[in-house]
Amino acid sequence: MGKNIKKGAAFLAALTLAVILSACGAEPERRVICIGHSDTTSNLIHISLEHFAQAVEERTAGQVEVRVFAAEQLGTNAEMARMVEMGKLDAMMMPAGQQATLCPKFKTLGLPFLFADYAHVYRVLDGPIGQELLEGLEQHNMKQLAYWENGLRQMTNSVRPLEKPDDLQGLKFRTPQDAMTVAIFENYGASASPYAFSELYLALQQKLFDGQENPVANIYANRFQDVQRYLDMMNYQYQPKTLLFSLKTWNSLPGKTQKILLECAKEFGDEHRHAVSDSEERMLVELEADGMVIGYPDTGPFIWAAENVYKDFFSENDWAEDLVRRIRELE
Repeated sequence: MGKNIKKGAAFLAALTLAVILSACGAEPERRVICIGHSDTTSNLIHISLEHFAQAVEERTAGQVEVRVFAAEQLGTNAEMARMVEMGKLDAMMMPAGQQATLCPKFKTLGLPFLFADYAHVYRVLDGPIGQELLEGLEQHNMKQLAYWENGLRQMTNSVRPLEKPDDLQGLKFRTPQDAMTVAIFENYGASASPYAFSELYLALQQKLFDGQENPVANIYANRFQDVQRYLDMMNYQYQPKTLLFSLKTWNSLPGKTQKILLECAKEFGDEHRHAVSDSEERMLVELEADGMVIGYPDTGPFIWAAENVYKDFFSENDWAEDLVRRIRELE
């Protein structure tokens, strides 16, 4: 009976996805573009995507409608990436860990404590290095329109404050599907396992994991304060999200439409960046009021303890040391 229920659920999920995707594409008087992402509808990235969709419709005089599907409605990030690559999904907001599997140099962004602050991040991403990081993307039938935000990342857990690297020993952490992030936590002696973001709250509630890592905006939007006691502000890693289109979809659009999409992607990507950085202080106040214990540990010992992550990365990639040097020079 259980197997039949699972098969029935899988069939319904596949049928629902087929119905959703059938709505994408051409209609008699307009073009419908579907964008998938993994965050909740309360997340700032979804709000800016809705603004993006509205602007595109207005600036194309209703000829293009953008439909945004949140919270992994269309599949996990890995599944959506495959659909975009195959031309079955128009676009998605891709997290850095997923993009690093497509663009080898992109994984550099996930090195621990690489960036001093958001200003440093944007000097890197908005210049020549930001374009260099995209090498290899078109081989996967994708085009990046703009860098959006995911944020400087923090650690939360339900066991103890993280005042020194040894405090991570033995803790079970959920991570994204990102080899660099897994390597960082294993380097600190924690057990790290990728897990679907849409299921993370329940997993934390059921104590499948002791902790997780995310930017403040994601912690706040998903109410992780209800299932996590400690939040340690480290800015230990930076990850963007990027608005990517399938080249199959992109190449089928008129040049005028492409121009509008590019302009809107950059405009509302900037809006999202500001929304994330400008709201962080307010969110921290509210998280603390909800009972979270917020710490600001000395990151020096954490930086020193992560040295092996850099050594391994440099030994595996002959271009890495020079790229890291150029990123640090922009600080």
